[in-house]
Amino acid sequence: MSSIPLAQLTSLPTYASVSSTRLKSLYSDFTHQKHSNPSSYASNVEWWRHTLEASLVRGLLSESSTLSAVPDRLVLHAYGVAFADRFRVEGVGKPLSIPTVIFELCSSKALIPLSDFLNASRSIYDPGWLPYRIANYVVGKPLWWALGQLGIVESNGAVFGDSGTTERWKKVRGDYVAVSLLESAAERILERQRQKSTGHLADSLYNVESFRAAFADCAHEGATLSSTDVKVVLKFLERDKGAIIVRGEVIKFVDEGTAQTSEVTPVDTGILALKTSIERLQAQVDTVQHRIDQLTQQISDALRQKRKEIAMTHLRARKQFEEVLKKRLSSMELLRSTLIRVETSAGDIEIMKAYESSTATLREVLAHPSLQREKIDETMDAMAAANADAREVQDAIQLGAEMAQADANVDDADLEAELQALVQQVEDEKAHARDQQLETPELRTPRHTPTMEQPAPRSEQEKVPVPL
Repeated sequence: MSSIPLAQLTSLPTYASVSSTRLKSLYSDFTHQKHSNPSSYASNVEWWRHTLEASLVRGLLSESSTLSAVPDRLVLHAYGVAFADRFRVEGVGKPLSIPTVIFELCSSKALIPLSDFLNASRSIYDPGWLPYRIANYVVGKPLWWALGQLGIVESNGAVFGDSGTTERWKKVRGDYVAVSLLESAAERILERQRQKSTGHLADSLYNVESFRAAFADCAHEGATLSSTDVKVVLKFLERDKGAIIVRGEVIKFVDEGTAQTSEVTPVDTGILALKTSIERLQAQVDTVQHRIDQLTQQISDALRQKRKEIAMTHLRARKQFEEVLKKRLSSMELLRSTLIRVETSAGDIEIMKAYESSTATLREVLAHPSLQREKIDETMDAMAAANADAREVQDAIQLGAEMAQADANVDDADLEAELQALVQQVEDEKAHARDQQLETPELRTPRHTPTMEQPAPRSEQEKVPVPL
């Protein structure tokens, strides 16, 4: 394997923001820091996790020698020292702790061995999955024995980091599924399926070839999934997400989490066959149409060059392709109409099943003893009797209240007269208060005008005799 070009390495987000001193630390052997400096150890492992994932999804870790081959984007191939050489940087060297990083990522389930992933019958999220059972098994065992069983410690007590780089690679070399990349790819595929689905049954049915054609380019931006990636995604969507059912060549999308209760029916197989035939015919139509366009252009070129014989030859060929195109379009139209009828009939089956289920449910409800005619009459009679009893109780309470009021010898006329007297008393008090306010003289400062005399008080004016 050749090294990844420096320009491509520095384009990775993790390399773009790291200093040269920090890079040398990341490329050094930091295996022993797990106990002496655990925070730095965890930070280094996390940096390498992001670096490996970014390199993988960009296709920088491809082992293929041909440019035409599609590199794996979800499966990491870690095979010895040559893998570390891919990250060699001039002046820094190659990373020495890649085996340690891979081991830690496997322990945290960020990486899962490809064979274990494809062959496991239980979900990777199931606590009873194999790695968790191993962890539970070694808990409580002597520390050195447990570490030895996991390959961290040699039988003679040597720590994983004490062995040479070649020995470390022997313990971790292999193919690994990058779980975070897989989860991201699965979510994008499910979102694409939700967007393109129109509610027709054919929209949820694929074979492996059509699945890859529909979703390989949307798993990651600018990346195309390889055949191995597609196999991993299908296993994840079926077993871990419960979003598809895979039966032979049929891939059927279902509501997420309902894969265990759904099935692939013969109707699904027939619809998929029709859909596949239509897609193939459409590809043939596109090819024939493209050939007709080419011949038309060649005819025009030949006529401009006054080469009538060549133009006539191209014209005959175009006529033949037009006949082929006409037949392909007719066949495709027939298949499409057949597909529509099949989907409609399949939908009618589902509707009838819903009717039957609803009818059975309604009959079951109506068969309840509480809804029988005799029971209904009995219940209604009991309700009428209870209402009559309630009215009798209410009448008895009202009668008792009236009798208690009569026993108190209280006359409503007397109460009304007393209330009026109280109201009149309040009015009299208000009137008396107003009179007192009017009789009280106001304290004002008299004004003296130098040019006019003050008029005599009214009492003195009354003393002046009036001439007869």
